[in-house]
Formats: sequence, C-alpha cells, structure tokens
Amino acid sequence: MRTFYIIALLSSFLYAKYLTNESCKECHEEIYYEYQNSYHSKTYFNDELHRKVADKVSKKKYDCAPCHMPAARNLQALVEGSEHPSKLYEDQTDAIGCMFCHQIAYVKKAHKHNINVVAKQVEGYKPNMYGSLQDPDDSDKHAMLNNPIYDKNVCLGCHSHKRNDQDVLIFQAIQENQDAKECIKCHMPMVNGGAEKTNKKGRMQHHSHEFVGIHNEEMRKESVDLAVKKIPNGIEVIVTNKMPHPLIIQAARMKYLDIEVVRDGEVVWRNFTKDPTEDKQGAFHIEFLNDKNESVIIPSSATKRGFVNNLGAKRTKILTYEIPNIQKGDVVEVKMYLLLAKPNCTKVLDLEDETLTKPTLMKHYSYKVR
Repeated sequence: MRTFYIIALLSSFLYAKYLTNESCKECHEEIYYEYQNSYHSKTYFNDELHRKVADKVSKKKYDCAPCHMPAARNLQALVEGSEHPSKLYEDQTDAIGCMFCHQIAYVKKAHKHNINVVAKQVEGYKPNMYGSLQDPDDSDKHAMLNNPIYDKNVCLGCHSHKRNDQDVLIFQAIQENQDAKECIKCHMPMVNGGAEKTNKKGRMQHHSHEFVGIHNEEMRKESVDLAVKKIPNGIEVIVTNKMPHPLIIQAARMKYLDIEVVRDGEVVWRNFTKDPTEDKQGAFHIEFLNDKNESVIIPSSATKRGFVNNLGAKRTKILTYEIPNIQKGDVVEVKMYLLLAKPNCTKVLDLEDETLTKPTLMKHYSYKVR
C-alpha cells in the first residue's frame, strides 16, 4: 500500500514544475500569510515535537514524509532511508505546502491509512491546481479546476486514521461514515476577501488557510463545555465534547481536569496532588503497550492499546467525585488544561520548547454550592 502511494506521488511530480509557497504569495498574499501562521507550515526542521518523535521512530528513515513533507521529490528515498531531510530543498522546507494540497485529485480509502493521489502532469504544461471555487481563474503559473473533493474529502488523506506496522490504531480523527465537511467548516471558516489579490470576479469571501485548531485560544474554549452538579456527599462534573472528533486524537497529548473545592479562600479538596493522572477519570489520554505490557511512549512500536480515557465526538461524560465534607457556600473551581506533550512523552523526547510542556488553560467553570 505504501509503495502504491509513493509511486502515485512521484509520478505526479515527475514533470510538474514545483511552485514554492513563496511563489504563491505573488497572487495569494492574504492566504499566504494565513498559511504561514498555521501548523501546516510547520515541518521537520521547525517543529521540535514532530522532529523528535520522527527521530525516535527511526534515525534512518523518515516515515512521516508522506503527510509531513509530501511534495518532496525524493519522497521514496526519505521513506526508505537512503536519503535524509535537508534544508537545501524548498519542496522539503515548504512542509505541507500549497502545491501539494492543491494537486490532490482524490483520496483513496485504505485500512492502514488513507492515500492522497495527486494529479499527473504532462511535460511542458502548466500544473493543474484544484480547489472548491466555482468558475476559478487560471494564472500564468498554473491552471485552476474545481474538484468536488475539496468540499468534503480533501482532509481525509492525512487526518482520517493511521495504523502502525503492528496494525494498532494509533490515530483516528474521523470515523468511517464521516466526511470532512465539519473539518472544513471549523478549521477553514469563510473569511472576508477574495482568494487572490486581483479578485477579477469580485469574490467576497475565501476559506481561511490558517487551519485554526488546538493552538487557537478561542477554538480551545469552544471545543468543550463544563458544568457541576451537587450530589449527596460530593459533586458531579459534566464534561461535553462539542467537537465532531474525539477529545484526544494524538498520542502525545493529554487534556485533564484540575478541580478544587475552595472554602473561605482556602483549598479544602483537590482531585489530584501532583500528577493529573492520579485522577483516572479526569485525565483524558491514550496509552500504548508492547507485548510485555510495558508502556510505549512512541506508538509506532506498540502492539496494543493500554489505558484509554477519551470522550467521543459530541459526547458527554459525567464524572462523580466523593467529597464527604463539602458544604453550602463552597466554591468548586473546574479547569480543563491541555498538554501538547504529556509528562512521560516529555521525559523520553527531552523537549526544550516550553509551549509543548506547559499546561494551557482550555476552559474554566465556577460553581457555588447552595
């Protein structure tokens, strides 16, 4: 399956002149700057977490290239390990670049991971680029065609699911019966302005290419709801995942609840002491194991799943906490935090970027016991 993907990709770029992200800026300046602020612009060279995970998987091969460096002309060599990522080539430093994403002809569904099949290019002709615009304009650099997959399927090539070589599901954002319409609606919302500077057809809006997500404060707040209910001898904390995908998708991440009962300005109860995982129901994360039931931090080598505490798309979970001494007037403070790299991941990868290891507040809810 991997061989098919690589051959399809390499043949597609065999004759096409590579258009760099910088060259796209000439006509699509606003979209270019949106993209530069996105995590699609992050690559092996400037994303510490991705690079260190990739290096832990293999110092020789770069198996992540089909999704993280997809336009590389030496993609097969990167995956096989005969060549390594290099800053000398723009088709590698451009990360998940404009030309690749806009040359996807269709997405082939497959068991291990879906496959992006990009358009073949006839030698000597301008590249064909695809998008969702009706009646799009050509330019001196490329032809432009409408392709229906850009309305509902284009995200599925990389963001659907992934199984490792042991057939363990290590990533899943989209269920089999879902398409990418909600992905596009949330992560590529319509914003003011045409898709290109000249805007000859007077278009009023375009899809944002900032690909807002977990790194966006407003989206973090909107992704979950928290509530509290007093019960005999304790409380219930109601957590609602408002997203059309699971609360936890990536193995490195953790989202956890920090719950305090405050009385007269002092904390009289807390759901954990030092480590959020002390609270099994309030720490949302996925663990993987090997054949010896030992914890595996980098899931590419896992043979099975271990502890899983997750919350499905648009699902609600009620967590019960016994607090015998809770009383009228107490204030329950519930905070959900995000860790881009959970503690055991941090130790294995020796991460230096504090934004990866420092908890980020997602949501805060206060409740006064009556």
